[in-house]
Amino acid sequence: MSKNANLTRAKREKNDEFYTQRADIEAELGREDYWQHFKGATVFCNCDDPRESEFWRYFHANFSFLGLKKLISTHYEKEGRKEGRKEGRKTLDRTH
Repeated sequence: MSKNANLTRAKREKNDEFYTQRADIEAELGREDYWQHFKGATVFCNCDDPRESEFWRYFHANFSFLGLKKLISTHYEKEGRKEGRKEGRKTLDRTH
């Protein structure tokens, strides 16, 4: 099935959640020429759920190696979703 057919089917079925794969993130951000840009940096991930975000997982796993100062993720949860949490903006962070 072509990529366009997949997108058309997803649109029709209202299943439009597409995520960047970990291998793609590692292939791009794992290059040595990027590392200098992360030293002492704060990385902000705006994602549906940081526990499922491959970007969050990559930066969390490589936090010390990249020399990050802070990793922040914010997302929105509807009431009753995910272990009965209240509706509102949630933030996860990790500080060096």
